[in-house]
Amino acid sequence: MIQDVPHAPKAKRCPICNRAEIRPGSRFCSDRCQTIDLGRWLKGDYAVPVKAEPDPDAED
Repeated sequence: MIQDVPHAPKAKRCPICNRAEIRPGSRFCSDRCQTIDLGRWLKGDYAVPVKAEPDPDAED
C-alpha cells in the first residue's frame, strides 16, 4: 500500500535573478530586484491584456 508522503514546498525563486533566497513578505530577494521589476512595469514591459469593447456610438 502506498502512503501519501507530504512533499516539501518548493523554494520560491526571485523572478528577476532566479535566486532561491526571497526576503520574508516579499516576492524579491533584494531591493535591487524589486526596483528592476518596478522599472519594467513603468516602462511598459509588462502589460495586462485588455479586451476592447465595441463602441456603442460608432456607426456601422
